[in-house]
Amino acid sequence: MTDEQLAKRNLFIMWFANFFISASLSMIMPFLSLYISSFGTLSEREVQSWSGIIFGVTFVTAFICSPFWGKLGDRYGRKLILIITSFGMGISILLLGFTENVWQLFMLRLFMGIFTGFIGISQAFISTQTPSHIAGRVLGTLQTGSITGMLFGPLLGGILADSIGFHGTFFLVSLSVFTSALLVTCGTKEYLVKIQKGEKSHYTSKEVLAHILRDPILLVVLILSSLIQIANFSVQPILSLYVQELHGPENIAFYSGIAFSAAGLGNLLMTRTWGKLGDRIGYVKILIGLIFAAGIVYIPGALVNSVWELAVIRLFLGMAIGGIIPLRVAYIRQAAPISMQGEVLGYNNSLRFLGNFIGPIMGGIMAGYFGFSAVFYMTSALLIICGVTLLTAHIKNGRSSTRAHSI
Repeated sequence: MTDEQLAKRNLFIMWFANFFISASLSMIMPFLSLYISSFGTLSEREVQSWSGIIFGVTFVTAFICSPFWGKLGDRYGRKLILIITSFGMGISILLLGFTENVWQLFMLRLFMGIFTGFIGISQAFISTQTPSHIAGRVLGTLQTGSITGMLFGPLLGGILADSIGFHGTFFLVSLSVFTSALLVTCGTKEYLVKIQKGEKSHYTSKEVLAHILRDPILLVVLILSSLIQIANFSVQPILSLYVQELHGPENIAFYSGIAFSAAGLGNLLMTRTWGKLGDRIGYVKILIGLIFAAGIVYIPGALVNSVWELAVIRLFLGMAIGGIIPLRVAYIRQAAPISMQGEVLGYNNSLRFLGNFIGPIMGGIMAGYFGFSAVFYMTSALLIICGVTLLTAHIKNGRSSTRAHSI
């Protein structure tokens, strides 16, 4: 089997592995607060507080561990790290079904965060086997696997929890994660990518950080990973409440699901297209356009009068957001030597997890003090600031390159 055929097979297998992982993680979200409430020892306010803490604590350990997994992947192979993280995640989810109080659940979610880097590592696994000129298209294709999982996961999780209970659902979700682990173990093969002339086979963390700091666009792209996630996740905790304000309490779960899924559908429709455009026009140029587009689309979200208007806005938002992750990864593939890409992507994922943690807290506080509309305006402003920052770095870098060529 040639390297090209092997790369296609790896992409095919990793698409399904990402689908199962993403679906599994999103299956838990709809009933996590209900599971906490089932312990029967907490007030309604305590359940709400613990739901936020237990949801967010996974991102804290994921933030700490992501660069570590990336560095190990660069040194020992990314397939090994994918196997370790998927089995670790599967065991963690299986044990969630045996918890008897909120502290046990908290500790297991904290432990689970250690292994929550599967999708980011899979991006590094595929990225390093992909020629840089088609990285956007390939990584966009890979992302459709996780997006599809996110679309189906919450629906399946709610149905399973209602029909077989929390414990049975945790068991089936863990089986789904173990399926991903087996797909990676038996279906993929990692091959050595040729190191280009002038590159080293291994880099120290000091050398990796020095490389990031020397490339202003790469540094900005990594920082924006956190800021963009803060913007997107600030809306997540208040979306169901916003839907309830627009539509009333009737069938709130159904209409909230429509609002959530609309963004995922838009994401799914456009993510591969943005990747192709990035390959042709340039990843940073498309990134700048998408960040500005997302910032603009958030503004009418604060002005809608019905849940259907909100769903349309969320659909357009998903279309804009869809290309941001694969284009960021594709740019890192282009800007970082092969032997350090895992660690650089580890920092990228780490900063994303930090944004995932900060965003819901910020959104909840803003909604509590200033109302739902304020969250949309704040998110829009943050994204536009991100776009201006990346545009400025891109223009300055272009001028620096022009001066360097003229000397």
